[in-house]
Amino acid sequence: MDRFAELKAFCLVAASGGFSPAARQMGVATSSVTRLVDALEARLGAVLLNRSTRSVTLTDTGRSYYEEARRVLEQLDAADDAVAGQGGDVKGVLRVAAPVSFATLHIAPILPELRARYPRLALDLRLSDEAARLVDESIDVAIRIGRIDPDSTLVARRLGSHRRLLCASPAYLATRGTPILPADLAHHDCLQLAERRLWRMRRLEGEGEDEEITIDAVLQANSAELLRQAALAGVGIAMLAHWLVRDDVAAGRLVPVLPAWEANPGPMDVTLHALYQTNRRGSHKIRAFVDLLAAQLARSGLN
Repeated sequence: MDRFAELKAFCLVAASGGFSPAARQMGVATSSVTRLVDALEARLGAVLLNRSTRSVTLTDTGRSYYEEARRVLEQLDAADDAVAGQGGDVKGVLRVAAPVSFATLHIAPILPELRARYPRLALDLRLSDEAARLVDESIDVAIRIGRIDPDSTLVARRLGSHRRLLCASPAYLATRGTPILPADLAHHDCLQLAERRLWRMRRLEGEGEDEEITIDAVLQANSAELLRQAALAGVGIAMLAHWLVRDDVAAGRLVPVLPAWEANPGPMDVTLHALYQTNRRGSHKIRAFVDLLAAQLARSGLN
């Protein structure tokens, strides 16, 4: 069997914690992944994974081997990128992780142009509102919303600005009234992303007064689109990305709440970035994709 296929199967099983999710990422049957890992363990004469009906974990030997195998695969990807881009020919598979709503609104529109320009490039989109782990999930480039850890070893290319709006449907505000101050949110039905119970508010006028509001949400979810739909249906007040709700606001389906205040669940200086590993700086396929996405965001006024 292909030794690199064995390494890839093993690393994906280790990173995802199971044979089935690894098989989905490789696009093969679970039995094929099992055979690849079995062949690797037989060739090495070592047990790399503890397997049970409920979980798959690394043995001590497997943990050491995983770190080395992961580095080998990273170097192979970098070598493939260097060769694939010679002569300006962008080809291969590009694995991109991005938030679901963001991808729908801003990545989907560039797909025709990406395909027309680079017919030998295949795109593998991994969509989730949870932050992807680039190395563990074999991601080439991740679109990340938020502040970048200053100690991160990843390359972060800034793509644009990011603001969040508090908004609600006209029907909700007609029934429950409109908040005048951040403290008024305590008396309203709030919709929040995941478990972020703390909302930070900064006054946009004057000297920039800051407040922190603890929210007991009537609805929390790990999907921004679900919260948008709930806000449209009049369930409550949501804090959502401005690029997600700006058409709804323009059409009057949603109304900004506390417009004199900037809102965010975390640090106030939030931006959009494309993240990739340092050994992929020279990747032609990453650059081709990110350049097109940056141009799309600029056209949308998000730069």
